[in-house]
Amino acid sequence: MAKIVLAMATTHGPQLHTTVEQWQLRVKADKGRTHPFRGKMLSFDELVQLRDIEGLDVKSSMDSQHKYHARCHAAMEQLADKWEEVGADIAVVLGNDQNEVYETEELNPPFMVFFGDKIPNYPQTEEQRAALPPGVAEAEHGHATEEYTEYPGVPELGAHIIQTMMENEFDVAASKIWPKHARNGASHAFGHIYRQVMRDKVVPNVPVYQNTFFPPNLPTAKRSYQFGQIVRKAIDTWQSDKKVAVFASGGMSHFVIDEEFDRKFVSAIKNHDKNYLTSIPLKDLQSGTSELKSWISLAGLLENEKAQMNEIDYVPCYRSQAGTGTANGFYWWDLAR
Repeated sequence: MAKIVLAMATTHGPQLHTTVEQWQLRVKADKGRTHPFRGKMLSFDELVQLRDIEGLDVKSSMDSQHKYHARCHAAMEQLADKWEEVGADIAVVLGNDQNEVYETEELNPPFMVFFGDKIPNYPQTEEQRAALPPGVAEAEHGHATEEYTEYPGVPELGAHIIQTMMENEFDVAASKIWPKHARNGASHAFGHIYRQVMRDKVVPNVPVYQNTFFPPNLPTAKRSYQFGQIVRKAIDTWQSDKKVAVFASGGMSHFVIDEEFDRKFVSAIKNHDKNYLTSIPLKDLQSGTSELKSWISLAGLLENEKAQMNEIDYVPCYRSQAGTGTANGFYWWDLAR
């Protein structure tokens, strides 16, 4: 039987692949939209007023931002070093899509498992890059290759995950040929793992997509947890001697940072608090924070594991006095022992 030897949970956002100066490009967008925060939709100015007592003027200073940037890059290197040390043969990557592979109005499955031979990665066209929001196009190098590249899939495991899902009354979409209109091939949730954690030495892997952003077919936290449980059952029953790593890519709280929520969430995963993880309401899993559903799936997969959760760092990368930015976290479990 296959054996899971490593699990990792990591953020993947643009702030990890841009300079502090480029972070400021996102502030203009922050000011022009409303943001979900603790169950309410608030403007930038309302957030500034509401969070005045938190000292965000200091936390979002340029000096603080440079320190966040350095800590994140040090943590990414440590995570990649751990990946290399364990030496898994293949990987299952839990991530999400943001109109990169699936056009949401055309087709947007709540869950999709890829079971094809090849996973493409490549840069966007100049026209596509020009249409991206400021501060996002600049981060493309963090997840997209400079020229067309193909990574190996694991068709046998992908198909087995799909079959196991169906046998357990969990309907999923299945894809054997990568959609031709994908902007970068692999979405940034996956490209980040390939480029930053695997350092472009990509092992055969199974991309597993979950719709975290777009209504009306958003999975609940409970459904995300159940999904992870069945992925674990599939890996455990796969007839192979391969050493498997499982990644959760996404989160943490953004585009408004909520350190209290993040810490409570991490504590729940560390302590196997299934009741909390499966009862988080959708109103608290909105915008970029919704990507934590991939972590909830990983928690379901690790439900019966005794391996300790290891935190490399948790870095709330504030970029404004409204608390906008991305909280970044880097975690791993060694299951090889």
